[in-house]
Order: sequence, then structure tokens, then C-alpha cells
Amino acid sequence: MLYYALICLSLTLTGVAGLQMMYMLYLETVDRERKKRISELERECKRLRLDLADSEKKIAEQQLHIESIEGPMADEAWAEVIEER
Repeated sequence: MLYYALICLSLTLTGVAGLQMMYMLYLETVDRERKKRISELERECKRLRLDLADSEKKIAEQQLHIESIEGPMADEAWAEVIEER
């Protein structure tokens, strides 16, 4: 009878060890997926930063262009437009 109890105990421990092994494999897979996702997000962030820098540069250039076109007469022209209304 003691042999049956030992066999059951050993099979139970083997099952628990197998379950732990499967769980560890699952955690490794999740970790790999997370690292891959973080890498993708870092690349996307870098691309967006470059796009933002380009956009800020274009806005600054357009602002300079607008200021060079308007000149000192711009304030007077707006004053006339406001007076007409």
C-alpha cells in the first residue's frame, strides 16, 4: 500500500514539475513578445521625433517667410481691416 502512495506522490510531483515547466516556457514567450514590442515602439518613437523636428523646422521657415512678406505694413493693414468692421 505504501508503494501505491509513493507512486501517486511521484506522479503528482512530476505533474507539478511539468506544469511549472510549461508556465516558464509561457513566461519566456511573453517576455520575448514584450521585448519585440518595446523595440518596435522605440523605432516608432525615433521616427516620430524626426518627423516632429522636420515639422518644427518647416514651421519656423514658414514663420520667417511670413514675417519677411508682411513687413512693417502688416500691423497697419490689420488696423484698417478692424476699423472697417
